[in-house]
Amino acid sequence: MLGGTGWLGEAVVRTAIERGHDVTCVARRSSAPDGAAVLVADRDLDDALRPLTDSRWDVVVDVATQPGHVRRAVRDLERIADRYVYVSSCSAYSSLSVPGIDEGAPVHPPLVEDVMTTWEDYGSAKSACERAVQEGFGDGRSVIVRPGLIGGPGDASGRTSYWPLRLARPSTPAGEVLVPDAPELPTSIIDVRDLAAWIVRLAERSSGGVFNAVGDPVPLSVHLATAAEIAGHRGALTPADEHWLISQGVSQWAGPQSLPLWVADDTVLGIGALSNALARAHGLALRPLAETLRDTLEWAQREGVPTATRAGLSDEDERRLLAALPG
Repeated sequence: MLGGTGWLGEAVVRTAIERGHDVTCVARRSSAPDGAAVLVADRDLDDALRPLTDSRWDVVVDVATQPGHVRRAVRDLERIADRYVYVSSCSAYSSLSVPGIDEGAPVHPPLVEDVMTTWEDYGSAKSACERAVQEGFGDGRSVIVRPGLIGGPGDASGRTSYWPLRLARPSTPAGEVLVPDAPELPTSIIDVRDLAAWIVRLAERSSGGVFNAVGDPVPLSVHLATAAEIAGHRGALTPADEHWLISQGVSQWAGPQSLPLWVADDTVLGIGALSNALARAHGLALRPLAETLRDTLEWAQREGVPTATRAGLSDEDERRLLAALPG
């Protein structure tokens, strides 16, 4: 496991160990899930993976973003590893403007440089990593996994914890909660535990492929209603016009002063409705959205996670917006 100390990486390692596999984590720090061996290495260095080349490996699982990390890993491990599973992103697609995008859609031109220096190049960096794996290991020995929004317990981004927490902790005495007026906007979340389990199953197979790893799409109104039921919320969900929200400085999708999951930008309206048909046909199993949101809320409350972290509106911001809402 190239990585294995981050959120998804840890989930993959734990799942693999539970299924009886021997796992070695290659990471910058020495901590790793119980039962995993650790090789401390800095993948910025050209010879970082040299200690691995004296062994034979069944599968490499890689979650890297920097093309240089992946190019060097492919160079060093292709002759001693049977298969390579690379966790990419739906951001590799050159367009996310329409629903139903499948694995045959065009991707961004690969980033030429080894180092991504700006998040504007994230999609191109992931595309470059994919190409390095496919060219080095071939179609039959490479697996490319393109997740959408990953959620569930442990989500430090706040994108899946905000709505259950906000609905459990309204900022106003009456329990009023501000929501985007976009009830039919498609949204999807893949639970980190389901994604990790499926990645391990893909690693156990003998064939390759490219797969979208996304949850089933549901309208934003259904997501919010599910979160409200989980949270025991009884107040009003007050819709705000999308153009007005933007004019007030509210961010889309994630980040400070945002409303998570909401997108009004025409160029990314399909991000919540990618096709998961191929992944489903190859064994992807998804738990109900209610279970993911319930477990996320319980985790967040247990760990004392604030309502607004790296995503969401603070209580003060929400009250200000509710007070300023036209009409």
